[in-house]
Amino acid sequence: MGSAMRRIQAGNALSAFGLGFTVPYLYVYVAQVRDLGAGTAGAVLAVFALAALVVLPFVGRVIDRRGPLPVVVGGAVLAAVGAVLMGVAASVPAAVLAAVLLGAGTAVMQPALATMIVWCSTPSTRTRAFATQFFLQNLGLGIGGLIGGLLVDVNRPGSFTLLFGVEAAMFLVLGAIAGTVRMPRTSGASPSLSKETGTRAGGGGMRALLGHRAMVQLCVLGFVLFFACYGQFESGLAAYGTEAAGIDPSTLGVALAANTAVIVVAQFVVLRLVERRRRSRVIASVGLIWALAWIIAGYAGLGHGSQTMATAAFISTYALFGLGESMLSPTVAPLVADLAPDEMVGQYNAAFALVKQLALAVGPAVGGPMGATLHGPYIVTFVLFSLGVSVLALRLGRRLTPVQDQPSLAYTSRVVALHKPEPETAVTASS
Repeated sequence: MGSAMRRIQAGNALSAFGLGFTVPYLYVYVAQVRDLGAGTAGAVLAVFALAALVVLPFVGRVIDRRGPLPVVVGGAVLAAVGAVLMGVAASVPAAVLAAVLLGAGTAVMQPALATMIVWCSTPSTRTRAFATQFFLQNLGLGIGGLIGGLLVDVNRPGSFTLLFGVEAAMFLVLGAIAGTVRMPRTSGASPSLSKETGTRAGGGGMRALLGHRAMVQLCVLGFVLFFACYGQFESGLAAYGTEAAGIDPSTLGVALAANTAVIVVAQFVVLRLVERRRRSRVIASVGLIWALAWIIAGYAGLGHGSQTMATAAFISTYALFGLGESMLSPTVAPLVADLAPDEMVGQYNAAFALVKQLALAVGPAVGGPMGATLHGPYIVTFVLFSLGVSVLALRLGRRLTPVQDQPSLAYTSRVVALHKPEPETAVTASS
């Protein structure tokens, strides 16, 4: 890992650490600590997501024209201002404005950081780079949430002001660290991989991206992935656990901790297992693992076993989701980068980030009511969605070139070519 990549990963980990301080407590802060009501808290969370949806369609072209570095720095400053305002927000307009700035700032940083990783890596190192990013993000979120939980006090608004101040400081640290990175002029794609990208978007733009069938299929797959997993963590699955399975609300924190622990422990073990396998089949395996997770969740709520067994099953569901996530991090994000033409890396990353945000917006809206009231249909629906992940992944595999689906093939073939003896040498040796 070069110095530029180390700095990017360090800044990314610190910003995740700052987010961990506030993300679990945003709803409680707005609704109870600032006494603005549950409706306002829901509106703040909706505005947070809506701001991301508004800015992401435009940020990709800015990244490709101006480079990812100024976008990361600008997004970090915007998010820091939003965090400071949220920490002192005592009225509805102030809370909504802070949510707009926070949502927009954090949203634009996602594709910009991904593009920085692409530019500072090669196809041979990209898989490990994205896996490291995901590992550090989860580690930072987990540690930040743990420390934040020790500092927070619902009876002291000042404790929340401190949390949002730490978050703002971490965003500024990310911007400062990113500002020291010397970016290469190209994305570092290898010739053998770039010749097989399957499309060269003449003229660029959304029309070229929509004409790239493999990328469109990957976006559809991404929506289903995020809808069936991340979009349910704090809404439908949480509602199902407390309503159907009778899980104590405090157990939700244990389940999320189990999810993070599995990712942290398993990430690099999983990486060694998947980095030389076909990406489409790895993603298809994730669908099967998640289908099993949803079946276990069904047992927790519908199996009529003991409360202890139901609690263990529910925690196991989150743990299995974490295993699947650790398999996705070294496959999906690098695939987006490998599909993108050099001049459109930012737009491809932004488009995929937009799909993720859409799934995270639709997921709670659909899963929340279902998880709370329609327990059996809820489980069946998401078992089918998980199996759909496997089907979509295998179909996507047919659209990918062999090198896109399994990048290690390119480097294996190049090594063989480097060590292949010249014809004259072979004849001399045999004689």
